[in-house]
Amino acid sequence: MLIYLSFSDKISSNIPMTKYKEYYEKMVSENKDIFGKFTKIHFEYSIDQNQNQETFNDIGEKILNIIHEWEDRLCKHSENAGFGSYTSNLAEKFQAEIKSHFPLIDHVGIVLGKSLATKEEGFSIKKIKLH
Repeated sequence: MLIYLSFSDKISSNIPMTKYKEYYEKMVSENKDIFGKFTKIHFEYSIDQNQNQETFNDIGEKILNIIHEWEDRLCKHSENAGFGSYTSNLAEKFQAEIKSHFPLIDHVGIVLGKSLATKEEGFSIKKIKLH
């Protein structure tokens, strides 16, 4: 069994990564500190959204800026190589790769709070008189 695992490791290291995965790996490795913080808060946010929303949004905003920067680099590289028609598909794959690691990334920027209209506060809709 041990031989099989080391064999598979050698095979996977020789297989070239797709460009969007390569850019994802570079993005994370060049921004280890912030991605480390985001990984931690992402996990904490998945457990308790109300308590961790503000920190999740603060760190998440920085992460989104980094992601957009790297997505632009990836697409620009593709366009310069003459594959401009494939850049939207490439961007979607890059975003899917990010979501596979951070499934709640779309929650960055959401503000949780009390509903403005509740029954206890006396919310009502006026009747419309039709003539």
